[in-house]
Amino acid sequence: MTAFVTWLQHDTAGLLTLAAVSVAVLLLMIIKFKLEPFIALIVVALLVALAAGLPISQLVGTPLKASDSILEKGFGGILGHIAPIIGLGTVLGAIMERSGGADALTSRLLRLFGPKGAPLAMGLTGLILGIPVFFDIGIFVLAPLVYVAAKRGGRSLVLYAMPMLAGLSMTHAFLPPHPGPVAAAGLLGVSLGWIILMGLICGIPAWLVSGVWWGSFIGNRIHVDVPDEFIAAELEASRADSVDPDGPDGPAGSGGTATAVRTQPPSVALIATVIAVPMLLILSATFGSIVLAPGSRLQSVVFFLGTPAIALTVAVLLAMYLLGVRRGMTVAELGRITGESLKPIGMILLVVGAGAFFGAVLQATGVGKALAGSMSAIGLPVIVSAYLISAALRLAQGSATVAIVTTAGIVQPLVAVGGYTQAQTALIVIAVSAGSIVASHVNDGGFWIVAKYFNMSVKDTLKTWTVLETILSVVGFAMAGLVWLVV
Repeated sequence: MTAFVTWLQHDTAGLLTLAAVSVAVLLLMIIKFKLEPFIALIVVALLVALAAGLPISQLVGTPLKASDSILEKGFGGILGHIAPIIGLGTVLGAIMERSGGADALTSRLLRLFGPKGAPLAMGLTGLILGIPVFFDIGIFVLAPLVYVAAKRGGRSLVLYAMPMLAGLSMTHAFLPPHPGPVAAAGLLGVSLGWIILMGLICGIPAWLVSGVWWGSFIGNRIHVDVPDEFIAAELEASRADSVDPDGPDGPAGSGGTATAVRTQPPSVALIATVIAVPMLLILSATFGSIVLAPGSRLQSVVFFLGTPAIALTVAVLLAMYLLGVRRGMTVAELGRITGESLKPIGMILLVVGAGAFFGAVLQATGVGKALAGSMSAIGLPVIVSAYLISAALRLAQGSATVAIVTTAGIVQPLVAVGGYTQAQTALIVIAVSAGSIVASHVNDGGFWIVAKYFNMSVKDTLKTWTVLETILSVVGFAMAGLVWLVV
């Protein structure tokens, strides 16, 4: 027994076995026993630590020095980095959605591209609105607009939905302030400016292939009608408008200047400005550290404004005023929107924190170092390993967030000893994110949201959405691999 424990704790093969068993147990807890992922991650991390012989004082600390423990450092280190970014990004997206920005953006793009270009217009809407808005919220907001475009065009709903879904999925997987790339960036220690740059370089071609090309191909081969309940609701709304008892000058239209402003959607330029401000500030800080004189006042100002939490705070304040107060929203309404938008992110933060703890345990036990040595011996590039591990976890348990944080924890030691540049580390993050979206199927909540909102059977959803996600994943990873060769 003693010999087995020694082998498990000190031999490379034993440590790799421990890593493999830990991932298998994690998947068993999540898939078979339906345990919440953040609880499963904590339990598995503790079991790995105890099996590897980590001292209890190092794992959970002592009554006088708990803050030095792996548990608190694992959770606290990552949450201190990502919590304000995800929280502020969520608030920004909620204000954007409530302001009517989606309607304004879609209407403008549909007019610009015309009836024949309506699918591309919906794709660009998903791409732009997907930056500040979470994937599922984006579907809830944009689905009725897709219905309208499909009804007017008289063609399959698939043709209009796929480009939009590809845009939402690409931004959700590859760009801040979405939880996956932000969490992976924090765990692997890379600037969000590099994530934005590499995410756009790899993500836009992936969106073009999966959303525009595949969407057009499959949309012309699978016909799906607009949901009957939407058509019925539109007819009812039309009847109500035609017999409006209030009229334009009655009680419903007499709310004064504030109501008039509220009913006028924001301009596309305003929406684009609010979305662009935080991204440009973050990028300026990233490249300002390279081109500006070190320690100069200008570099300090640029770095301060480009710190992700500061940049997003600026964007949120701009959105609150330009999209809220100036258009008639009260401070109380903005407070209610903020509170409601923040409720769903609690579980995301817990999963990310638990994943970081799991990664910290792997590093402290030597499992990560053993894995790094084995990968080097095989000759498999870290960017390929990151993609394959993430894809396997995604296929097995369905959650992209769990796949990302678990993979980032596993490859963190490889990155730490590899001496990679910020650009290369950002590409590793993109590879992890790309793997986390491959082949969405029945164990993924997003699969069922797409099926429900776009009136598709399970078979049609597998033929359309599952293939789209796989193409998006593979092309995104291929682009990351190509850029890896030149950076």
